[in-house]
Amino acid sequence: MRPMTSTPPESAAPAAGREFRTIGVIGLGTMGAGIAEVFAREGFTVVGVERDEDGLARGRQHLQHSTARAVKRGKITEAEQGEMLGRITLTTEMKDLAEADFVVEAVVESLEIKKAIFRELDGIVGKDAVLATNTSSLSVTEISTANSSPGRVIGVHFFNPAPVQNLVEVIRTVVTEQSVLDDVAGLVTKLGKNPVVCGDKAGFIANTLLFGYLNHAVSMYEGSYASREDIDAAMRFGCGYPMGPLALLDLIGLDTAYEILDTMYKQGRDRLHAPAPLLKQYVTAGLLGRKSGRGFYTYESADSPVVVDDAHTPSADDQPQLRHDIKLVGVVGTGTMASGIVEVFAKSGYDVLFVGRSQDKVAGVHAAITKNFDKQIQRGKTTEEVKAEVLARVTGTTSLDDLKDVDIVVEAIAEDLTIKTTLFENLDEICKPGAILATTTSSLPIISMARVTKRPQDVIGMHFFNPATIMKLVEVVSTVATDEKVTETTRALCGAVGKVAVSCADRAGFIVNALLFPYLNDAVKMLEAHYATADDIDVAMKQGCALPMGPFELLDVVGNDVSLAIQRELYLEFREPGFAPAPLLEHLVTAGYLGRKTKRGFRDYSQR
Repeated sequence: MRPMTSTPPESAAPAAGREFRTIGVIGLGTMGAGIAEVFAREGFTVVGVERDEDGLARGRQHLQHSTARAVKRGKITEAEQGEMLGRITLTTEMKDLAEADFVVEAVVESLEIKKAIFRELDGIVGKDAVLATNTSSLSVTEISTANSSPGRVIGVHFFNPAPVQNLVEVIRTVVTEQSVLDDVAGLVTKLGKNPVVCGDKAGFIANTLLFGYLNHAVSMYEGSYASREDIDAAMRFGCGYPMGPLALLDLIGLDTAYEILDTMYKQGRDRLHAPAPLLKQYVTAGLLGRKSGRGFYTYESADSPVVVDDAHTPSADDQPQLRHDIKLVGVVGTGTMASGIVEVFAKSGYDVLFVGRSQDKVAGVHAAITKNFDKQIQRGKTTEEVKAEVLARVTGTTSLDDLKDVDIVVEAIAEDLTIKTTLFENLDEICKPGAILATTTSSLPIISMARVTKRPQDVIGMHFFNPATIMKLVEVVSTVATDEKVTETTRALCGAVGKVAVSCADRAGFIVNALLFPYLNDAVKMLEAHYATADDIDVAMKQGCALPMGPFELLDVVGNDVSLAIQRELYLEFREPGFAPAPLLEHLVTAGYLGRKTKRGFRDYSQR
C-alpha cells in the first residue's frame, strides 16, 4: 500500500489547536487495523506499524477483508476502497512514525509492552505529537510515565469493530494537558464518532459498568440460582438487551473478561469486580467461549456463533405441562399492571374474573382494554370482532368472594407487604382447594405471603413486566414450600399466553432486578464521583454496549423512588457493601426528584 502524498481535506483537521494530518497506528490486529481504516476513510494519511512481516500480512488481510465487506454492503465503492487503502503505509519500522501528528497504540494488553512503545516514541515523534493508548483496562497514567512528556499522553478507547462502533472513550489522566484533551475530542468527532470523556480508572465507563453486571450474572449461575438459558432470556426479554450476559461473555472471551475484571479489582478493590471463581475455572480449563468452541454454552466449532445442545441443554421432553386444569383466571387489582394481565389472559382464550375496589375502578379496566383494542384496530392489527370476543371473556366485580371458583388468581395490587398478606389470608379462605395463588410482586418475599395461608404449596410468584401486554418476560418464582407441579403449571400457563417464563427462587430482585439495579446503582456512584457526566455515561452504555437506554434515562423512567426501594431490598438481603444505595440516589428521592413522573430526576423534564 503506497502512502498518500496529498493532504486530507480541511474538514479533517480539528477546529482549534493542533492540525492532525498523519496518523500512526501501532499494532494491526483486528482493533488496530480497524482504527487505521477509520482514519483512512476520513482522508488521513496513516502509517501502520507491526513488529514483523507476518504481523503486516495479517494487518493487510484485516484491512482488505473489512473494506471488501463495506464494498459488498454498498457502504463504499471499489474506487473508494482503493483510495482508502492507498492512504495506508504498512511498515515494521517505528522510525517511520517520525512525521505522525497523532499515534495510537493497539497492541496486547501488557503494561510492559505498552510502556516500552511509549518510551521508544520519545525519540521518534515531534514534540507536539499526541500519543494515545487504546487500552481497555490498564492505567493510562502508568503508561504515560514511560514518556518524557506525559502531558501529551491520552487514552482513546475504540470499541470493536472500530469502523462500525460509534463510541470512543477519551481518557484523561491527572497530567493530560487540556489542549490535548480538547484536540483529541475534536479529532474523534471529525471521524464521525461520539467521544465521551472520563478519568483514568480501570474499565473507564462502559467496561466498569458492563463487567460488574456480567460478573454478577456468573455468580448467579455459579450458585445455581437460575439456568444459563433463563438468566440470558431474563435480560433479553425483561430489559430488551441484545444478548444475555452469559452469551455475551462467550462472545467477548472468558479469558478477556477475567483479565479485565482482575485488573479492575486490583485497581479499585471493589468486591463486585473480583472475578467469580467459576470464571477462573472455565479459563483454566480452556473453556474460553466462542473462540474455543465452548464456554457457558457449547458451539458448533471454534469461532462459530451457532450454539449446539450439550449436557446442560433443557430436553424437549422437559417442556412444562399444565398439571392443574386452568379454565377460569382471577385477577385482583385494577391498575395498569392488573389491566394488562387481564387483557393478556383474555386474548389467549381464558375467561377472566377481576376484582376492583369500586365500580368505577372496574369500569376503568374495561375502558383501558377497549382503548388498547381501538388503537390496534386503527393500525389494522386486529378487528372489532376479536375485540368483542375478548371483552366477552372479561368480567369485573367488587367482591373477592366471587373468586371462589377460579383455578388461579393473580394479585396485582400495591407493593405493600401488609396489604398483600391480608389479601392472601382472604384468598386462602375464599378460593377452592387446589387453586393457585400467584403474586406479581417485584421485590417482596413471596414466602411471607405463603406462610399466612394453609396452602403454602400453592403460592407462587408470577412477575409480569410492564406493560404486560407487550413485555414477553414473566419470572416464575418458587418458594421453598411451592409444589413442583404448581411451578410447572405456572410456566406452562405463561407459554400458553405467549410469554417467556424463567424460573428462579424466592430472593430479593429475582433475576432481572438483581442484575439490573446494582448496575444502575454503580452508574449513580460513577456520576456522584464526578468521573463522567450523565450524558456521557448514557451514551457510553447505549453505543458501547448496545443497550436500549442509558442508566440515567432508565432510572428517570422507572422512578428514583422505586429504584431506591429495590436497591435497599437487595442490600438488606445480600448484605453486599457494593449494593448499598448510592447517597446521590437517596438525596434525589428526599428532594422529590423522582424522574419523569415529577418532571425532574437526573434530568429536568419541565421544559420538554
